[in-house]
Amino acid sequence: MNNHLQHIIDILQQIENIPEEQKSAITKSLKDADKEMAITEFKLDRTEKVKHTTAILLEETIEELEQKRKAVEESNLALQKTLEDLKAAQDQLVQQEKLASLGQLTAGIAHEIKNPLNFVNNFSEVSIELVDEALSEVSGPALRDPASLISYDCKERDFKFQVTGENAEVHTQNKKYMSDLIDILNDVKVNLRKIHEHGTRADGIVKSMLQHSRDGSGKMEPADLNALVKEYVNLAFHGMRAGKDPINVDIDLQLDDSVGEVPLVVEDFSRVILNLCQNAFDAMREKLRRSEVGSQRSEAYLPKLTVKTRNDANTFTIGIEDNGQGIPDDIKDKILQPFFTTKKGTQGTGLGLSITNDIIMAHRGKIDIESIMGDETRFTITIPK
Repeated sequence: MNNHLQHIIDILQQIENIPEEQKSAITKSLKDADKEMAITEFKLDRTEKVKHTTAILLEETIEELEQKRKAVEESNLALQKTLEDLKAAQDQLVQQEKLASLGQLTAGIAHEIKNPLNFVNNFSEVSIELVDEALSEVSGPALRDPASLISYDCKERDFKFQVTGENAEVHTQNKKYMSDLIDILNDVKVNLRKIHEHGTRADGIVKSMLQHSRDGSGKMEPADLNALVKEYVNLAFHGMRAGKDPINVDIDLQLDDSVGEVPLVVEDFSRVILNLCQNAFDAMREKLRRSEVGSQRSEAYLPKLTVKTRNDANTFTIGIEDNGQGIPDDIKDKILQPFFTTKKGTQGTGLGLSITNDIIMAHRGKIDIESIMGDETRFTITIPK
C-alpha cells in the first residue's frame, strides 16, 4: 500500500471518537483508492515504456526513411544520367545513320559526276594542246605563203613578212586572214582554259564529297590528343608551305600535359585539325595579301597560329586561333553549312567546315566560333569526358 495512505489509516485507527463502521468504511475507501492508484501507476509506467519504445522505433523509422530517400535520390540521379547517356547515344546513332545515308548518296552522285567530269577536264586539256599545235603550224609549210614568206612568231604573237611590190595586196589579205585565225584560236584557248579551270574546281568538289562520304573504322579508341594535334598542325603547315602561295606563320602550341589519352576516331578527328588549320592559313594569307597591296605594305603583321588543349573538369577543350582577317558576323552562322564558302573562284568547295562539324558532333562535342573582323578568329572544340 501507498505509504501516505497507510499513515492515514494508522492515524484513523487511533482516533476514538469515530465509530468503527465509519473507520471500516474510510479504511475500505482508502484501500480502494490505493488499488486505483496502483493501477494508474502501472498504466502510467506502461504508457511511458510504450512511449519510449515508440520514440525509439520512430527514430529508427525516420533514419531508415532518410536512408531510403537518399537511395531514391541517388537512383533518380543515376537514372537521369542513364537517360541522358541514352539520349546522347540515340542522337549519335541518328547522326551516324544520317551521315551514312548522306555518305552513300554523296558517293553515288560523286561517282556519277566524276566520269563525265574526267572527260571534260581531259578533253579540254588535250584541246589546249591541239590549239597550241595549230598556232605552231601557222609558221609551218602548210600555212606559209612561199611567195611572201609569211611566218608566225609564237613568242611575239606576230607575223613576219618578206613582201615584194607586185604581191603586196595578196600579202595584206593573207596577213588579215592569219590574224583572224590566230585571234579565233587564242579565244578558243582562253575558253578551254576556263573550262579546265572550273572543271578542276568541280573535280575538287567531287573529291571532297567522296572524302565526306568515306567510311572510317568509326571505332572510338584512346588516343594521345596532344600528339595528334601536334602531328596534324605540323602536317597542315608543311602542306601549306609546299602548296601554292606559301606564307610564313608563327605556330604557338600550348598543350596541356594533363590531357593524356582521349577516346577518338583518329582518322576522322585528324581531318578536323587539318581543316581548321588550313582555313586559318587561308585567312592569314588573305590578310597578308591585303596588307601588301600598293604602298600599304605592313611590316608589323606576322601571321600567327595558336593551338591550345585544356583538360577541364568535365570536358577536353581544343582551341585553334589565328590573327587573320576574321569572319563577318552576317555569315558566322552559315559557315558550317555544306557547300557554303567565302573563298573566291576555284579555291574552296564549302565542305571543309561542314565535315568538321559533323565529325565533332559524332564525338558528342560542339564547336564554338568567335571572330573579330580584321583581327582574329577562334574555333573552340569541346568534347565531353
